[in-house]
Amino acid sequence: MNEGIGCESEFDPLKKVVVCSPAYMRIEEAINETQKKYIDENIDINQACKQHHGFVKLMRKHNIEVIELEPEESFHEQVFTRDIGICIGEKVIVSNMGNEVREGEEKLLQEILEQENASWEKVCKGTIEGGDVIVDGDQVWVGLSDRTNNDGVANLQALLPGHNVTAVPIKEEYLHLDCVFNILSPEYALVFPGALRKEEYDMLSRQYKLIEVDEHEQFTMGVNVLSIAPGKIISLPHNKKVNEKMREKGFEVIEVEFSEVIKSGGSFRCCTMPLRRSTSQ
Repeated sequence: MNEGIGCESEFDPLKKVVVCSPAYMRIEEAINETQKKYIDENIDINQACKQHHGFVKLMRKHNIEVIELEPEESFHEQVFTRDIGICIGEKVIVSNMGNEVREGEEKLLQEILEQENASWEKVCKGTIEGGDVIVDGDQVWVGLSDRTNNDGVANLQALLPGHNVTAVPIKEEYLHLDCVFNILSPEYALVFPGALRKEEYDMLSRQYKLIEVDEHEQFTMGVNVLSIAPGKIISLPHNKKVNEKMREKGFEVIEVEFSEVIKSGGSFRCCTMPLRRSTSQ
């Protein structure tokens, strides 16, 4: 793996990541269930920026190189950089966004990739967003959602001939796979069972020991944690049940306030697009 780009998992030490300030974040038209609850209250931009800055500062404290995209006023969901691309192996797959509100954001990623001399390819058939893509070595799980369709999954498999790309249908009211399923380690994963059919739940349970998240903490993005190193997880402080469950399994849980950002339907994983995870410390 070269020193610039490369990801083989969701839990190897995070070394380089793309983020974007929520400077222009707001809910104009609710495009997910979380936004429907907060559309009248909307987003306190100053508070969201303060919380996002604290999150970025913490990552830099852990020696993670943070690349910050310049926020643009026309992109209100730009803080969720995870969706615009997926780094798998030494290649970045640039997304084909599944909602017109997000279209155009991926072009800014392409500029960063050119600066990094990174190898990348664009999904050109169907739609796929990075929040639906979860990587575990040669195994790639892809949520079939309102944002990612079968053609997008097939295109991703074509771009990754050395990987096994498996579709995981989720119930339509849930935005992305990483809102209901997230891998913490080779052994453990978080899951919200209510978003999956028994068939998919059983399939995932054969691969991982599943730590279940309840409906309340799923709504407050309890599944959408971020692993920054093996056994080290960033999570919201008010998701007390899932944080305790992870600690019981031996994980170090770093609690970071992110309550304003999650009003738009995403948390720590959604707000980071990893470009490099090291397979060695």
